[in-house]
Amino acid sequence: MKIRLTIPFLLLTFLANSQENKSYRIRTIAFYNLENLFDTENDTLIFDDDRTPEGKDHWTKERYLKKLDNLSRVLSEIGKSASKTSPDIIGICEVENRKVIEDLINHPNLITKDYGIVHYDSPDERGIDVALLYKKSVFLPTSSASRRLLLINDDDERNYTRDQLIVGGLLDDEQLFFMVNHWPSRSGGEARSKPNRMAAAKLSRRIIDSLQQLDYNAKIISMGDFNDDPNNDSFKKILKTVGKPKELEKQSLFNPMEKLYKMGIGSLAYRDKWNLFDQIFFTENLLHPKEGNYKFWKATVFNKPYLIAKKGQYKGYPQRTYAGGSYTGGYSDHFPVYMYLIKPMAEK
Repeated sequence: MKIRLTIPFLLLTFLANSQENKSYRIRTIAFYNLENLFDTENDTLIFDDDRTPEGKDHWTKERYLKKLDNLSRVLSEIGKSASKTSPDIIGICEVENRKVIEDLINHPNLITKDYGIVHYDSPDERGIDVALLYKKSVFLPTSSASRRLLLINDDDERNYTRDQLIVGGLLDDEQLFFMVNHWPSRSGGEARSKPNRMAAAKLSRRIIDSLQQLDYNAKIISMGDFNDDPNNDSFKKILKTVGKPKELEKQSLFNPMEKLYKMGIGSLAYRDKWNLFDQIFFTENLLHPKEGNYKFWKATVFNKPYLIAKKGQYKGYPQRTYAGGSYTGGYSDHFPVYMYLIKPMAEK
């Protein structure tokens, strides 16, 4: 029988390098691409026709509720092996509107966690947005904004895509900023679509620079489905992310997913090749914080066996909702990713 902890701050106790027992507060930060979480109603302003009862996907209320069952289970379990609870901060993408997010956090698997929502409608043609979920007992939002990515296609027409979300607030008593991204896809091929992701990286870079200009020591965590791997130019040349702690400089960005990618760990697969498009990276000061502040512990991919397809065309891949045009009742075509922050507790 699992015991639900109701204390306001969850403590993690482990053996430190000094061989002394120390108590730590632990917080889990997660990101999950929910793979087309649409309601069943037809919205005439967006291209959601497939995800309706009469559409190609035959998206019925039963299938929608099954999707909520699946996704809420995953969210309730991410990082639980160490924290014994669900994540404190969750970035999500591929959600149609605020209503589906409310349905998700009010599911029995999550409702007791008392999540709040930060969400803006994006101009994406499919109507999919990004959002941030947060435990109200842990995080207090003090500011938020949705930054538009302006893209022009080959016909000199506007290419509508997802906004980038920025939320500032207090994680317990510590100021942090969270960014949630869903960069343009590789539709049309990686090379042809690359300029769109380079533009997205430049927008992210401008947002981060502006935060650091306002506060040199701003602590920023960026997460999302970037449709690029950690070694792609958008990360290495524009954002200038670093994968080795010893190479970090002040105000630079550390990407723990770079090491995972080099180990062959991915969050989605395409044509039998694993990619790590789902990533979390952050400012250097979360690796080397002031005494008593939150510090990065570790990051990984949440790829439990029940999330993996056991048969069919996509055997070994993330168990998706539809495969080969047929409904399979799975979770998502992406695995979630997450990281832990820890803070030493004052001795009594």
